[in-house]
Amino acid sequence: MPTAALYARYSSDNQRDASIEDQLRICRERAERERWRIVDSYSDRSISGASLIRPGIQALLQDAQARRFDIVLAESLDRISRDQEDIAGVYKRLTFAGVRMVTLSEGDISELHIGLKGTMGALYLKDLADKTRRGLRGRVEDGKSGGGNSYGYRVVRRTGPDGEPERGEREIDPAEAAIVRRIFADYAAGKSPRQIAHELNAEGISGPRGKGWGPSTLFGNVKRANGVLNNELYIGRLVWNRQRFLKDPDTGKRVARPNPKEEWIIQEVPELRIIYDELWAKVKARQTAIRERYVKNGGNGLTATRRTRYLFSGLIKCAECGGGYSIVYRGQFGCSTVKNKGTCSNHTRITREELETRVLNALRNHLMKPERFHAFCEEYTREINRLRMEASTGIAAKGAELKKVEGGIRKIIDAIKEAIVRQV
Repeated sequence: MPTAALYARYSSDNQRDASIEDQLRICRERAERERWRIVDSYSDRSISGASLIRPGIQALLQDAQARRFDIVLAESLDRISRDQEDIAGVYKRLTFAGVRMVTLSEGDISELHIGLKGTMGALYLKDLADKTRRGLRGRVEDGKSGGGNSYGYRVVRRTGPDGEPERGEREIDPAEAAIVRRIFADYAAGKSPRQIAHELNAEGISGPRGKGWGPSTLFGNVKRANGVLNNELYIGRLVWNRQRFLKDPDTGKRVARPNPKEEWIIQEVPELRIIYDELWAKVKARQTAIRERYVKNGGNGLTATRRTRYLFSGLIKCAECGGGYSIVYRGQFGCSTVKNKGTCSNHTRITREELETRVLNALRNHLMKPERFHAFCEEYTREINRLRMEASTGIAAKGAELKKVEGGIRKIIDAIKEAIVRQV
C-alpha cells in the first residue's frame, strides 16, 4: 500500500486556524479513496508561500529524503509555494527522492504544472503587491496613514457612509505628544539619546509598543528617517514610499532598500503637527554637527571605531533581564540593557580576559572527564554523520541533474551536426 504525507498552509491573518484542519480533512478523504496509508501530516500556519523558510515544509522535505513516504498530497500547488524557484526546487527534491507530488486541484504534478502554476503564483504575488501599494498610495494622498502608527498618535476608528470602516485615520494623543515635545527639547538642549532614554525609563514612561526607551528608538537612522527625532510627521509632513522591502531568497527576511527621492509621496497634514519648525531646526542642526564631528578622511568615524568581535561576543546573556552582554567599559562585559535603557538592576561586570579564562578552564577541566567526553564524542559524531549524509544527498542530486543537462547538450550538438551534414 502506498504511503502518503499531507501538507497544508495558510498565510493570511484573515483566515482561521481551522483552514489547516479543513485542508487536511479533504486531503485525508482523498487518500482514503485512493487507499493510501497516511504516515504523517505537515502544516505551516499564517506563513507566506513566497518563501521556503517554513518549519513544516522543511520537515516534509527532510523526511522525503529519508523515504518516509511515497506521495505528498496537498490541496493545491500554491499551498506548497507561490515562488517559481521554490516550487521547482521542491519538485526536483521530491522527484530525486522518488516521491510523487499530488494535489486535489491539479492531480499528479508534472514539469508542465511546475512551469505554468509557478508563473501564475509569481504573477499573483506581484499583482497583489501592486494592488496593495495602489490602495496605500491613494490613502496617503488623502492625508491618511499608509500603514503603521507613530508614537504620539492614536488610531481613530469610524465608519464611512457605506458602512465600511474608514482606515488610516489618526489623531494626536495629547499625553504622548507631550513626551515627544520633551524629547525634542531635551535633545536640542544638549542631552544625549541615552540620557533621555534613562530618564524616561526611570519615570516609568512607556515607549512605543509599550516597551522601554532606548537610544536607537530616539536617534534612529537619519537617512531612513526612522526614530523619534527624524519623524517628519511631527512637523505635519507625511512622507511615504521612502523605501521598499525585498525578501532575501536565502534567509527569507525582509531587507529594506531606499527608493529614489522622486518616488516619495509627500503630503502636508498640518492637523497632525506636534513640533514647530524652530525646535525641529535646532534638532537637525545638532544631528548634523554630531555627524560632521565623526566624519574623518571621507569615512564614518562611528563605523570605523566599532569594537571588534571577541570569542564570546553575542553569546552572553544577562541572568536578570535576558538582554545581551557587551563591552560596556574598557574591556569589561556588562548588561547592555543597563547601559542603554537603565531598566535592569544587574550592574555586574566581568573583564573579557576573566570571562574567557573561566569558560575555557571549565571546558578543559570538566568536559575532559571520561564519561562526559565520551558523551560529547558520540553526539558530535552523530551530528557530523547527519550533516555528511545531507551533503552527500545534495551532491548526488546535483550530479544527477548535471548528467541530465550534459545529455541534453550532447543531443542538441548531435542534432546540429546532423542538420549540417544534410545541408552539405
